[in-house]
Amino acid sequence: MLALLRDGRPRTRAELAALTGLARSTVAQRIDALIAGGLISEVGGGVSTGGRPPVRFAFNPLARVALAADIGATHALLAVTDLSGTVLAETRRDLDIALGPEAVLGWVADSSAKLLGEVGRRPRDVLGIGVGLPGPVEYATGRPVSPPIMPGWDGFEVRDFLYGRLGVPAMADNDVNVMALGEYFARWSDVDNLVFVKVATGIGCGLISNGRLHRGAQGAAGDFGHIRVSGAAETVCRCGNTGCLEAVAGGAAVAARLRALGVEAASSRDVVRLATGGSREAVDLLRQAGREIGQGLAAAVSLLNPSVVVVGGTLAGAGEHLIAGVREIVYQRSLPLATQHLQIAHARTGERAGVIGAAVMVLEHALSAERVDDLINS
Repeated sequence: MLALLRDGRPRTRAELAALTGLARSTVAQRIDALIAGGLISEVGGGVSTGGRPPVRFAFNPLARVALAADIGATHALLAVTDLSGTVLAETRRDLDIALGPEAVLGWVADSSAKLLGEVGRRPRDVLGIGVGLPGPVEYATGRPVSPPIMPGWDGFEVRDFLYGRLGVPAMADNDVNVMALGEYFARWSDVDNLVFVKVATGIGCGLISNGRLHRGAQGAAGDFGHIRVSGAAETVCRCGNTGCLEAVAGGAAVAARLRALGVEAASSRDVVRLATGGSREAVDLLRQAGREIGQGLAAAVSLLNPSVVVVGGTLAGAGEHLIAGVREIVYQRSLPLATQHLQIAHARTGERAGVIGAAVMVLEHALSAERVDDLINS
């Protein structure tokens, strides 16, 4: 019943009984429990068919809050959201992931307390905290697994550390999975199959299949940046292999190519700044990076047949240059049936995709049918 009401549409007892197939007495009992737990509230009468209008009930997104952290290679964004995933307050900081888990997650814990104070909420109002990390994460345990750019993080107990500091349940996943979840939840919930590609310093991919995030057997699904691409056999990747897509089309690789041409560029953000400022070299290299990404995506489109491919991350902020290269190759090389109605679009949530997705990860867990009774009785 709560899952039905979470769509934001108020409903009467009769409507809920018809939709669930439950007896009216059972519906009334569960409504009373959800009201007592603060998760739903009365919102006024429905349309009368003669006599007193029926009472309608709606989800109360302000009943509790969630904490959400999007941690990248060199930055961190932390937010408090309501139960609909709407950001209530946020803070960001330049933060090197190489400082180690205690330093980075310590900042998350300390800043969480400050953000909760800003929105007038107490720790007991918090359903949990979700964290996106820039490396492979075993979702079942929340532990990073041999992350190439995260020294000191391998096997670290992220969930235990945050629970010890904040006293709330904690969840962790790969940052691109979290971004895919956020983009899907906030902007694309009307489609069932979506591929989200993050193109920043590195490249990653999140997969939504039949409306659910697909993580694979160990949580390694979507490791798109480390597929081998043609013509790059000698290019060394930071993962230790050669010929990886990330090593030729990621933001660091594009910046390196610009430097080789005599153009000063140290990072993905420099590449975007140059491209939006009219640098022909930057525009050409971004278009070529899009083509190289398109090679891998063409195979993914034929294999997975998504409705939408969403391109996000820092380099996607340079306008149409990157995505034009992606479209050029995907529409050329994928099966006609797979591309007949395919959209290839820019991400719509901007820098908030990660924190929205991290919050959704918490909300879907805490508000699930298996756990809502525990929440009401807590």
